[in-house]
Amino acid sequence: MKLYFKRMKPKAVCPPRKPLKKIVWSWVGAFAGIYLVASLGDWLSTGGVGQMFVIGSFGASAVLLYGAPLAEFSQPRNLVLGNLLSAALGVSVYQLCGDNLIFASALAVSLAIAAMHLSRTMHPPGGAAALIAVIGGDGVHELGYLYPLTPVLAGSLALLLVALLVNNLSTNPKRHYPVYWW
Repeated sequence: MKLYFKRMKPKAVCPPRKPLKKIVWSWVGAFAGIYLVASLGDWLSTGGVGQMFVIGSFGASAVLLYGAPLAEFSQPRNLVLGNLLSAALGVSVYQLCGDNLIFASALAVSLAIAAMHLSRTMHPPGGAAALIAVIGGDGVHELGYLYPLTPVLAGSLALLLVALLVNNLSTNPKRHYPVYWW
C-alpha cells in the first residue's frame, strides 16, 4: 500500500501560465467555434434538431482544438472520427440496453474508449458524445442514428472549420493546425 501511495508523489511542478497571445487566440477560437455551432442549431431549429444542437462534448472539443491545437487528441482525424464513432456506439448501446441507464452509461463510454484506441482516433470528448447518447433524454433518443450525424458530425465539422481558420491566423510559427489530417 505504501508503494501505491508513493507513486502519487509529484514528479514535477506546475508549468507557467501560457502567454497572453496564446490565451487570446484560444478565446477567439472557442468563441467563434461555439458561436458557429450554436448558430447552426438555431438555423436548424425548425426541424427540432436545433434545440439540442450544442452538446456538452463540444465545449471539451473547443478546449482541445483552440487551447491545445498541436495535441494528438485535437487533430482532425481524432475530432471527427472519434466523436462520430463514439456517438454511434452510444446510440447502439442505448438501443440495446437503455432500460438500465447505469449499465448503459458505463458500457457506452468504455466501448467508445476502446474503439477510439483501436481506430487511433482518441478524442476525450468522444466519451461524452457516447454518454450523451445514453443519458441525453427524449430529444437525443428520438434522433436515434441521426444523432451521430447531426449534431455530432455537423458540429465537429463546424468546430474543425473554425480551428483551421483561427489556428492558422496567428503569426506564431508554433501555432498551426493541423499537425496531421489522417
